Amino acid sequence: MTTLTLDRRAFLKTSSAAGAGLLVGFYLPAHATDPAEDQEKKPPNPLNAWVHISPENKVTLILGKSEMGQGVMTALPMILAEELSVDWKNVSVQQAPTNPEIYDHGTGGSGSVAGSWLPLRRAGAAAREMLIAAAAQRWNVNPNTCKAKDGGVLHGSRKNFLTYGELAEDAAKLPIPDFKTVPLKNSDDFTIVGRDTVRVDAAEKATGKAKFGIDSRPPGLLFAVIARCPVFGGKVKSFDAAKAKSVRGVQDVFAIDPVGPGAFSAGGVVVLAENSWAAMQGREALEIAWDEGPHAEESSDWLSKQFLENASKPGKVVRNDGDADAALAGAARKVEAFYEFPFAPHATMEPMNCTVQILPDRAEAWIPTQAPQWAQDIISKVSKLPHEKVAVHTTLMGGGFGRRYQADFVMEAAQVASKTNGKPVMVLWTREDDMQHDFYRPASHHRFAGALDDQGNLLAWKHFQTSTSIQAMWRPDGEKTAEESEFATATFIPYQTPNFRIAYTLAKSGVPRAWWRSVEHSSSGFVVESFVDELAAAAKEDPLAFRLKLIGADRKIPDFTNPKEGRPLDTARLKGVLKLAAEQAGWGKPLPAGVARGIAAYFSFESYTACVAEVSVKNGAVKVHRLVYAVDCGRPINPEGVRAQVESAAIYGLSAATHDAITIKGGRVEQANFNDYDMPRMPETPKTEVHVVMSKEEPTGIGEPGLPVVTPAICNAVFALTGKRIRHLPIRAEDLA
Repeated sequence: MTTLTLDRRAFLKTSSAAGAGLLVGFYLPAHATDPAEDQEKKPPNPLNAWVHISPENKVTLILGKSEMGQGVMTALPMILAEELSVDWKNVSVQQAPTNPEIYDHGTGGSGSVAGSWLPLRRAGAAAREMLIAAAAQRWNVNPNTCKAKDGGVLHGSRKNFLTYGELAEDAAKLPIPDFKTVPLKNSDDFTIVGRDTVRVDAAEKATGKAKFGIDSRPPGLLFAVIARCPVFGGKVKSFDAAKAKSVRGVQDVFAIDPVGPGAFSAGGVVVLAENSWAAMQGREALEIAWDEGPHAEESSDWLSKQFLENASKPGKVVRNDGDADAALAGAARKVEAFYEFPFAPHATMEPMNCTVQILPDRAEAWIPTQAPQWAQDIISKVSKLPHEKVAVHTTLMGGGFGRRYQADFVMEAAQVASKTNGKPVMVLWTREDDMQHDFYRPASHHRFAGALDDQGNLLAWKHFQTSTSIQAMWRPDGEKTAEESEFATATFIPYQTPNFRIAYTLAKSGVPRAWWRSVEHSSSGFVVESFVDELAAAAKEDPLAFRLKLIGADRKIPDFTNPKEGRPLDTARLKGVLKLAAEQAGWGKPLPAGVARGIAAYFSFESYTACVAEVSVKNGAVKVHRLVYAVDCGRPINPEGVRAQVESAAIYGLSAATHDAITIKGGRVEQANFNDYDMPRMPETPKTEVHVVMSKEEPTGIGEPGLPVVTPAICNAVFALTGKRIRHLPIRAEDLA
């Protein structure tokens, strides 16, 4: 594809590579801002997407976002099609090439739709107005007498009609409307946005035609697997490759070095072969002596002891309103609780893989990645080729959850490809590789104390946390501000109290950690919504009524950690989802014997979720029968896509809450595959209802907000049924006895 060179105002060009017609390019910010302002502030060529209208009247969105099952390749074209007034069946989407000078790739933080909403609308509207102007010129009439309809322009009185394809080349020659003033469609007239729509990738995924990263097969492809030190931070001391090289199909065996910040790859011994089976068998035959490094004595028990030691001392004060200690000392009723989280893996269904070919003058890669330009940067550095000579094809991916925002598997593939004399190579991870060399959700320990007056009002809230911080690993000086990646909404809870104290102590660990679906909201949502339930029980009040009372009057609560950029928590919307979930679940109505309900609500990624869980307990295990969600993520583009995302998050959270943890012994992960890291099977999955608020607010995130509420809703239901509080995750039989 030809690279466009535009000035900061010109975003419309024809392109022979894309075909004749109208091409609209625009900048898509990572978060919802004013795109017109961004357009002014960006340097020349701030484009990362195009709209192409072909002479055949087909509309294509070329976009630098990654499809990992979240439905972004359907939702974003729906926005475009709405403003363009085109027939949905004529719209398609094409993955953008990786060019950091043009595109801001990167898919995460539940930000794709939120960040693309206004830019796509304005670009679609600009294209629509130019097409109308082209038709008016053709007919020599006033543009105000024309309107866009069904992929063309209609002149009312004359009943003349021209398709966009017929007008595209003329439109491309016209002045570009100002993004600040271009008229947007009245939302009351929407015919695509807000309607359930079948995903454009559904059929190919259902029939097996869809191509994921692991399906990449460039000509001459070789396969590689890597023996990595089982202890985090260890490295190769020596190895004997003789037996491995005797395996039929094995071509070479060599070591690669670990790479620290920027990739955090483990290094190890590479077995290169003609096929994946030969590579795996060759790895089995390797004889390796490991230098286990400084973390060989680390264990889950060791970390728990560190948590307890940290919790016995004052931590770094993160927030301190009023005097929580004094309020607790004089309170009529006090509640204390602790909660502990283990490490958790991403466990994507498609294990990590990356295919790279490095030639003397160029490189090409096929990667299931959430961060294409990070991948491009790494391949460029390893190959010593300029970025523009490194083509990264972003493939479909079988789950991301933050794991595919990492670059370790890309670094490994680039290192191996640099030694294959120009042949493409796929570095393939097995499930065991994936389970034991992940970047895990941080392990954490939380201590709470709360005080209530005689009327059940919240006098004080005190929260101490110690954890293996993400920020401490990823930033050079991250240990100094480790708490910034660990609390999220826990620093600005919606429950009113005059005395509010948050403190933190970093726990040291060699276990890699990074973003996991919903990131710190996974732990913060559980502990906040579990503890408020404990307070409700102490107050002898209904958990729903208690929450609504403590939230109180409608107000906006600023994001404490990011007050200038983060949207405030709107308590009216939070109460709205609480009431909706409770109503749809039949809160307060009788249930069968042995079944109880629990509730939770939370604000994350600028969206509001509430969940009611119905559970039973039998033979030392929790059975979740039903989950009822209410979600307010602003205007839902594709409500069916929203429901699918929430259902997915529910199962992901359910897995971590009710099944196995990642445990460490001897500096290594004890689990290896799904035989010893269990996941919910079909009979264990609950009936899940998702009620979507049809809001007219701007869209916000939805890929992750469904997760923080599912675990506390389940555990609060367990308490309602058994009187037992769940303080360790996953739920253990001994916690239910």
